[in-house]
Amino acid sequence: MAVGPMSLRRAAAAARGLTRGFVTRAGRPRHRAPLPRTPWTVRGPPPEVLAEMAERRPVREQVELDTITYAGRLHYMPGLARPRFPPWDRGWRDPWHSPGPRYEEMPLYKECGCYICHQGVRMLEGVRQAQWLTKTKLVEGLPPAVQGIVDNPVHGLQELEERAKHAVSHARLWDTAEVAPRREQYCPVLFENLMHICRLTSGKYPSLSKRMLARNCRIAATWERESILLQVRGLSGILMNSMTPIPPVASKEEILATTEHVLETFYPIAPTIDLQEVNVYKELNDTGFADGYPYSYPHTLFFLESANVRTDRFRPEQLRAKMLMFAFGNALAKAKALHGNDPRVLEQPVVVQSIGTDGQLFQFMVFQLNTTDLVSSDGVKNLVWIDSDQNLYEKAQCVPEVKKRVVTKPAGISGFQPDTFKKFLALYLHGTV
Repeated sequence: MAVGPMSLRRAAAAARGLTRGFVTRAGRPRHRAPLPRTPWTVRGPPPEVLAEMAERRPVREQVELDTITYAGRLHYMPGLARPRFPPWDRGWRDPWHSPGPRYEEMPLYKECGCYICHQGVRMLEGVRQAQWLTKTKLVEGLPPAVQGIVDNPVHGLQELEERAKHAVSHARLWDTAEVAPRREQYCPVLFENLMHICRLTSGKYPSLSKRMLARNCRIAATWERESILLQVRGLSGILMNSMTPIPPVASKEEILATTEHVLETFYPIAPTIDLQEVNVYKELNDTGFADGYPYSYPHTLFFLESANVRTDRFRPEQLRAKMLMFAFGNALAKAKALHGNDPRVLEQPVVVQSIGTDGQLFQFMVFQLNTTDLVSSDGVKNLVWIDSDQNLYEKAQCVPEVKKRVVTKPAGISGFQPDTFKKFLALYLHGTV
């Protein structure tokens, strides 16, 4: 039987192990079972082999080479190292370019840290945290002495309502040629307008003329709270001083009743969170004014949140906490100036008021310092009255809203709240009326 060429090719391919395009493994198949049990596979290599494997190889001698830099070329060269020059001695001390001493070498350095509250501190827990730090009991609303001024028609607060509305329109609409003034512009203008209206009452109450408005004044107050050293330092806002102190707001019975109040804690959050911890400090108590200053009694603190960007402004809760801390700081500094540094329950409490605003929303506060014994949470506590989130007006429409050639919302101030202005004026008159 004759064999064709096609049959010969198939026979040759079968002999080489090629079938349908796949290459088959020639020779003995691979062992698929586990490795045989030998001393190496069961117990590992013998100790002498391990010692040889772990033995360190000798290190070759490193030949020191000079670093080639681009110092001689006076310009940067790729591939060359950056030169290092010795520090230049100018021959005299320049305070702007001389490195200061280390904290440990400063004369005011102390091992025990101090927690400082300043204008930039934003407290996480807000008023609750400030209450614990200042040993204060919170009372909602304004005290009866201030609320009585608001409700009493004898003082003629209703006559100034129209002036207050014009003051808001002047700050928001008429003070600038811009279409819509920025907050950093209208907030201070509104404050000055309201203060001008308050000064108009000095003709009826002459003792109001014995006051002074101080800007950029600094205070320092130091106290200890449960083995934690605390301070309020720095700029304290716009401070209005008077020649006579504000009389106590709470009676002695109300002050003694605070001994039963339990301060709220916020464990596991530390009460000093967000405060600045420093080790270089001086334990100082200073009102910011020299001895003999005629307007020596703090009356009211004003805080203006006039930043244009929302994130740069304090939230209302953080603003109230800052108001409480600085009102307490001014009261404590004045109390220690009058009665000394010894902790005690004050026979004549120190009262300081505070007002905060962002140009529309107002926060009112009256603080009464009853004791300087702040170490423990027992005993008499301080008092604070807070009337929060009071709108002076709802909206300022700078440009009229027109739809289909019809003015749907005219330009102007809408939702004016005269009660908010009355509270502002009542705090101004408090201590005189």
